[in-house]
Amino acid sequence: LLSHLEQSGWARPTEDPRTPLFPQQTGFQASRISLSQFLYQPFLGKLNAPILLSLTLPAGEVPSASPLPDRTFLGSLVSLTVLLREGDFGFAGGRNEAQNLRRHLRHLERKYGTVRNFSRKHKTTLQYIFWGILLAGYLAMVIAACALNFQRAVPLFVITVAAIFFVVWDHFMAKYEHQIEELLSPGREFLDDHWSWLKWVIWSSLILGVVFWLIFDTAKLGQRQLVSFGGLIMFIILMFLFSKNPTKVRWRPVFWGIGLQFLLGLIILRTGPGLMAFQWLGKQVETFLEHTDAGALFLFGENYKDHFLAFKVLPMVIFFGAIVSLLYYLRLMQWIIRKIGWVMLVTVGSSPIESVVAAGNIFVGLTESALLVRPYLPHVTKSELHAIMTAGFSTIAGSVLGIYISFGISPAHLLTASVMSAPASLAVAKLFWPETETPKITLKNAMKMGMSDSRNLLDAASHGASSSISVVAHIAVNMIAFVALLSFVNSALSWFGNMFDYPQLSFEIICSYIFMPFSLMMGVNWQDSFMVAKLIGYKTFFSEFVAYDYLSKLVDLRKRSGPKFVDGVQQYMSIHSETIATYALCGFSNICSLGMVIGAFTSIAPTRKRDIASEAVRALIAGNTACFITACIAGILSSTPVDINCQHVLENTFASGLPQNTTDVVSCCQSLLSSTVAKGPREVIPGGNHSLYFLKSCCELLKPSTLNCSWIPNTF
Repeated sequence: LLSHLEQSGWARPTEDPRTPLFPQQTGFQASRISLSQFLYQPFLGKLNAPILLSLTLPAGEVPSASPLPDRTFLGSLVSLTVLLREGDFGFAGGRNEAQNLRRHLRHLERKYGTVRNFSRKHKTTLQYIFWGILLAGYLAMVIAACALNFQRAVPLFVITVAAIFFVVWDHFMAKYEHQIEELLSPGREFLDDHWSWLKWVIWSSLILGVVFWLIFDTAKLGQRQLVSFGGLIMFIILMFLFSKNPTKVRWRPVFWGIGLQFLLGLIILRTGPGLMAFQWLGKQVETFLEHTDAGALFLFGENYKDHFLAFKVLPMVIFFGAIVSLLYYLRLMQWIIRKIGWVMLVTVGSSPIESVVAAGNIFVGLTESALLVRPYLPHVTKSELHAIMTAGFSTIAGSVLGIYISFGISPAHLLTASVMSAPASLAVAKLFWPETETPKITLKNAMKMGMSDSRNLLDAASHGASSSISVVAHIAVNMIAFVALLSFVNSALSWFGNMFDYPQLSFEIICSYIFMPFSLMMGVNWQDSFMVAKLIGYKTFFSEFVAYDYLSKLVDLRKRSGPKFVDGVQQYMSIHSETIATYALCGFSNICSLGMVIGAFTSIAPTRKRDIASEAVRALIAGNTACFITACIAGILSSTPVDINCQHVLENTFASGLPQNTTDVVSCCQSLLSSTVAKGPREVIPGGNHSLYFLKSCCELLKPSTLNCSWIPNTF
C-alpha cells in the first residue's frame, strides 16, 4: 500500500518517524502510522483516490495493535462515518474531499435508516410476500411436473396435497376452534345423556362385525387366522391377570389402542392401495438409505462391502441421524409427532404426554423420545412413566430401520410394525399398569416440544451426525459382545449337556422350549414355532440386531429354494411365519435396553429414580407383549401364501401317477422353471436342487415358451 502511494506521489518513504508523511498536504502530518490502521477501499466509484485513514498521535507514542473492526462494506461505512465525525482521523485526499465524503456518508446513512425502518415496519408483509413467491413457484413446478407425466408425479402431487391440507387445517382450527366446539356441543350433550345404552349398541355392533369378518375370512383363507385371534385374546387376559391394579383398568385405552392397531393393519395389509403405498414407501426408504454408500465408498474405499456390518450398515445410522436432525431444525419432525400424538389422544384416550412420546417413538429411539418431554418427566404419574417406557420398548428407532432393511427384511413389514406398535404400546401399558392418579401435564404443555439449538442447516446436519457416534458405537460393541457371549454360552451348555449324553444342548434349544407357546399363540405353525421361539430368545436376552441377523439368514435360505430339512434339521420357515417373526421382533424390549432406559431416565429425572427402577422390568414385559400383540394382528391380517414342500409334492405326483394339474403341482413347477438355468442343448441346470426328471416332467406339463424341453436330457 505504501509503495502504491509512493508511486502515485501521495507519500514518500522516510526513516525519520517525525518527518511529515504527506508533504504535499499541509496540516495532515502523522507522527507514526501503523499498517493495521489502514482502510483502503474504493467508495462507490465517487472517488478515484483511495481512502486512507491514519491515527493521529502525539510525537513519540506508539499506536496500540487493536483488532480491526468488521471490514464488510456496511461495517466500514459506519466506522468511517463515526471516525470522520469525531475528527481524530486524517484523510489523505485533502479537506474538501473529506467534507464531500462526510456529506455522501450522511446521505447514505439517512437512506439506510429509511430502508431499515421501512423493513421493520412492514416485516410481516414482506415475509408473506417472500413466502408467497416461493409457494407460487413450487406450485407451478408441481403443475408442470403433473402436466409432463402425471404417473411419475403422483408421489409429489400426493405429498403436496397432504401438506396443503394440514397447513390449512392448522390455520382453520387455530382461528375457528371455539366456534367448532360450540357447533358440536349439542351432539356431545346428546352422547353424554344417552351414553349409558349407546355404548352397548356400539360395542355389540363392533363385536358382531369382528365375528362375521372372522367367519368369512376363515372360509376364504383357512383357520390359521383364528389361532392368531385366539392368541390376541390370551395376551389380553394374561396382561389383565398380572395387572398392577386389575380393578382400576379403564377399557377404553385398551380396546381403542388395539382397535386402532387393527384398523391400521387392515388398511395396510388387506387393501390394495394401502399395501401398494407401504411397499412403495419401503422401496423409497431403501433407495434413500442407499445414498449412504457414497459416504462409505469415499471413506473406506471400493472394498468397503467386504466388512458389511461395519462399513455398509452402521454408516446408515449416521446418515439417518443427520436427516432427523435436519427435520428437527426445520420443525417438521415436531409437527408430525404432534399430529400423530393428537390422533392417539383423541382415539385411545391416553394422556397428552403419553400420546406425544408414543408418537415420537415411531421415528426416534426410546431415550430420544423421552427428551421430547424432558421438562415434564419429573411430574408424570407412575402410570404415565410406565407407559412412556413401554412405548420405547415396543418400537424401534428410524435410525436402525435401515440396518434391518439391509439385512434383507421386508421394508413394508418393518414400517407397518413401527406404526402399529405405537397404539399397541399404550393399550398394553394402560392394561398392565392402570392410571390411579390425576395427570398434571396438560395438552398445551405436552405439545410444547423442544426446538433445535442448531444455528443453520449445516450445523443441524453436523450435530445429528456427531450425536450418532454413540449410537454406532453402542451397536458395534454390543454386537461384538453378544455374539461372543452367545458362542460362549452355547459352548458352556454343550459341555454341561455332554455330561448327560446330550452335547447338542444350546441356548437356542432352551429358548425354543421357553418361548414356543408364545409363538404358537401368535399363529405360527407347530413346525416353525421352535425357530420363531429361538429368534424371540435372541431378541429378549441379547438384542434385536442378533435376532434379525439370524432371521435374514433364514429368509435367504428360503429364497434359494433349497431343501427344507438337512439331516433332520429344519433350514428355513414359511413366509407366514417369517412375517409374524418380523412383527414380533420389532422392538427394543431386551435386557440391554433395560439398562439403557434406567440410566437415561434417571439422568433426565433423578428425583424419580426409585419409580424408574421399580417400573422398568414391568415395562420391559409390557413392551414385549405389545410386540406379540402386533404379531397377532399381522397373523390375522396377513394373506401370505402357504409354503409348499415342492420336493415332496413333485415326487409324489410324478412317481405315483397322481393328478398333475393341481394347484400345488403347478405352483411348484412354475417355481422350478423360473429358477432353472438353460445354456443350450444338454446344458440345463434345474433350480432348487431338483432333479432333471422333475424338470422334464414340469416342462412337458406346462410347455413354457422360455425353455426348450428338448434341451433337457433324458438320462436322469
